[in-house]
Amino acid sequence: MWRGLRVALVRERFTVDGVAALIGSAARAALDRGETTPARRAVRAAGAAGALVRLFLLGDVLPRDEVAAALDPVDVDEAVTAGLLDVDETGVRAALDLRPHADAGLPDAPPWWVLSDLEVAPGGRTADREHVLGTGAASLSLARATVRRPVDTLLDVGTGCGVQVLHASGHARDLTATDVSTRALQIARVTFALSGLEVECLAGPWLEPVAGRRFDQIVSNPPFVPGPPHVEHVYRDAGLGGDGASALLVGRLPAHLTEGGVAQLLASWLITSDDWTGRPRAWLGEAAEAAAPGGLDAWVVQRDVADPALHVGTWLRDAGVDPASPEGTALSERWLDWLAEAGVHAIGFGFVTLRRTAPDVAGTVVCEDLRQSHDDPLGPEIEAWLDRTAWLAARSDEALLDERLLVPDTVALERGLVSTDEGWSPVAATLVRLDGPQWRHDVDELGVALLGGCRGHLPLRDLLDLLALAHGRDADELARTAVPVVRDLVRHGMLTAVA
Repeated sequence: MWRGLRVALVRERFTVDGVAALIGSAARAALDRGETTPARRAVRAAGAAGALVRLFLLGDVLPRDEVAAALDPVDVDEAVTAGLLDVDETGVRAALDLRPHADAGLPDAPPWWVLSDLEVAPGGRTADREHVLGTGAASLSLARATVRRPVDTLLDVGTGCGVQVLHASGHARDLTATDVSTRALQIARVTFALSGLEVECLAGPWLEPVAGRRFDQIVSNPPFVPGPPHVEHVYRDAGLGGDGASALLVGRLPAHLTEGGVAQLLASWLITSDDWTGRPRAWLGEAAEAAAPGGLDAWVVQRDVADPALHVGTWLRDAGVDPASPEGTALSERWLDWLAEAGVHAIGFGFVTLRRTAPDVAGTVVCEDLRQSHDDPLGPEIEAWLDRTAWLAARSDEALLDERLLVPDTVALERGLVSTDEGWSPVAATLVRLDGPQWRHDVDELGVALLGGCRGHLPLRDLLDLLALAHGRDADELARTAVPVVRDLVRHGMLTAVA
């Protein structure tokens, strides 16, 4: 049936570009806001193509003959038997969510379609504990953060509806998807079939289905939501309690990477002290052991922090539960009691990137707050971070002093001034990256002078010698102070090496 459905979807241009052209930009924007009327008006006279939009994107009930014409060569009763449609005396409606999907970074990719459960079931509740999410904000953020270099083998742990595999198909040759939910794998197989992909699908928890195997790249959008050790919804709850899902994957993924292989996942961590990095750093200790005899590069990026009340309310609403309802109140009490007993005062959320290095390469572990606005895809920045980290690891401090460095034109210097009797007096200077994550580094006046000389002409050692001479400083002491700062600036793309 699914092969026939693909024929119908292609014929009627039920694709991202086709739907956009059919309904227009204004109706598309309204639909993104949850307003369906403009799109419905736009497709009134659009025939079979309009019927597909109304059926699958607007949730309308349609006459059987309209649906039959739109889905031909698929029979309506066949689609009902497959679980795609429901039929009653009022007409035909979608029983599953089916929508076109695309990756702006892969303009030449064939059309994709994602199958999932309807966002909410009748009455506003998600269907059941094995509800399969579609392309939500979290899954799309992971797709935008994924490194897209060509690899031979890629594993998606907890594939859900399969959306990460779709994006990975543009750069990975052999694709493997796992999930503990049999229903999720059934739906993912349809997503892959509709999108023309051959994917190895394996059932089982966590990494058990791929025991003993290694991959060039691993991605995962796991059930990372910290909460009590219960499983009310498989897509959200791991049943491990707290941030156990994130801890388990971070600790075990390196053992399943080839040398040079990269794993990326969404993760959450409980914050129980002033140092939010405490728990992720503890997991990375286990991860380093799993990477042995290789080393481990790790970059933990915190993108958001929520207080317990906001955290609980967000995920109750995500499951279709009103936090103010009697059921919501009871669930909120249970969750908040659990978090309070665990000493949690906030929950962090972000990305974890892991790379298994060669045995003779000392790994680099960095935990950073990246809560500033960042609209660009994070994937290219993570890819560049991995390259810069490898470049730095290959150079001792002495070797780094022999490099010629350049401040890119995407970096600016901001100065803070205060008014005095003698006029404006400088009090601070900040180096700012104008692109990507817009990293910021405070620098003193010696740093400003050093960076002003980083034009790619003289080695860093010579610049520091001149700076020491001009300011009456010891050159060796100045170098010891400068090298760690230079490493941070290189790692953040604010200094680059000249070949």
